[in-house]
Amino acid sequence: MTVLVTYASKHGSTRGIAEAIGSRLRERGVDAEVRPIREVAGLERYDGVVVGSAVYLGSWMKEAQAFLDRHAEALGRIPVCLFSSGPTGTDPADGALLDKQRRRLDAVGARDHHVFAGALDPGHLGFLERRVVKAAKTPLGDFRDWSEVECWADEIADPMGRRAS
Repeated sequence: MTVLVTYASKHGSTRGIAEAIGSRLRERGVDAEVRPIREVAGLERYDGVVVGSAVYLGSWMKEAQAFLDRHAEALGRIPVCLFSSGPTGTDPADGALLDKQRRRLDAVGARDHHVFAGALDPGHLGFLERRVVKAAKTPLGDFRDWSEVECWADEIADPMGRRAS
């Protein structure tokens, strides 16, 4: 069984989380392949999918939302888990996603959806992004909790197709 871990990441924080999930799934006996959403043409060869996106202004990136729409039928036939990343600060789940976005993600029928804290490095931001971050007083730094990422990957390993040892 092969599981796809795919992601939409603007500055690399979500990519890092996806790579850590893929690595941990492989450690747990899951044949996991990690790829950016833009490189995924179809899901025919996968027995499960983990989809993640950076969160901006309470919503997933457009390319991630388009991926869910484009592959809705296929995603309905296999195990799916979702993760969101991007909020910074002490409580990533608190207000990270707009209710409208949560309902849209729930419609996929995912077995789980986890919100991870992200990272915000002003050196990777454009001029307008830096202004928005400053105006919103968004905390800067890397707030990703790698033990939390590993724990979640452990939780989803069996439902996503871990091979029997």
